Amino acid sequence: MDFDKQAKTIDQQRELLISRGLDISDTVRADNYLSHTNYYRLSAYFIPYQHESGSHQFLAGASLDRVLLDYEFDRSFRMLLMGALERIEVSMRTQWAYHMGLKFGSHGYTMWHKRVYKNENLLRRDLAKLHEQVRQSNEPFIKHLKGKYSDELPPCWAACEVMSFGLLSKMYSNLSAYSVRKQISAVYDLEHPFLEGAMGHLSYVRNVCAHHSRLWNKHLIKKMPLPRSNPLGFRDSLVINDLRHNGHKVYNTLVLIQHLLIKIHPESDWADQLIALLREYDMDVTAMGFPSDWQKRSIWAAYIDGIRTP
Repeated sequence: MDFDKQAKTIDQQRELLISRGLDISDTVRADNYLSHTNYYRLSAYFIPYQHESGSHQFLAGASLDRVLLDYEFDRSFRMLLMGALERIEVSMRTQWAYHMGLKFGSHGYTMWHKRVYKNENLLRRDLAKLHEQVRQSNEPFIKHLKGKYSDELPPCWAACEVMSFGLLSKMYSNLSAYSVRKQISAVYDLEHPFLEGAMGHLSYVRNVCAHHSRLWNKHLIKKMPLPRSNPLGFRDSLVINDLRHNGHKVYNTLVLIQHLLIKIHPESDWADQLIALLREYDMDVTAMGFPSDWQKRSIWAAYIDGIRTP
């Protein structure tokens, strides 16, 4: 079947929403959002307030004001996560370069050996990607290294600065050097098999944020793995027993981020900011996979009501 829908003017888009039962109290505000935020983009935020029949009809009491609160929350939420993920990514790059450099030297990360990597073909793929990222870089230190030295790739402590989070995750995953894997994971008080999956998950979430995609009630395709150990109450704060409904939601990601920030930046007020944001927008956190008792779970309890324990 060929696509036969016609483009609609802003007036037609607004009237369509009203005809479907959405309360629009301020048409000027509505038109402004529709003019600068694609209707198709906003439609994802309509879904929680529509009947499940597929008719696109809104539930009684649904308002554009509430939809826009969700939209603006999601925007601020992604920005908050991006700040935290920047710290985490920089830290993990640093740990990878530090331990790989001490164990195998400046360029040992580029050499195939079964005591370093699990799979030679994966290493070749990853190094090809790194070559591309180095080639595209305009960083002065990359230009300096290229001009002064004959090595095709920079030393690990420079390479990590142009390496994407996704590539870093793959390089760590391919390590057979378990001493290095364990040294890196120990920095975060995590098991190395869990950190491998967690890095891949965080890279995926970072890309969702970086591409300005909806996150707050999203079904995350790349689900976060579960740890076996419980450092700092980490595992006890996760959703473990309701994975069918909430395992693909963002709540577990938030617990992981907070755990990592406690290790990386102990004076961080990220949890305070997250809780304040939830309150400011009066969010339904169940859509994000939060358990009903989340405020009592150890990783959050110290931040509720502004009371923080040492």
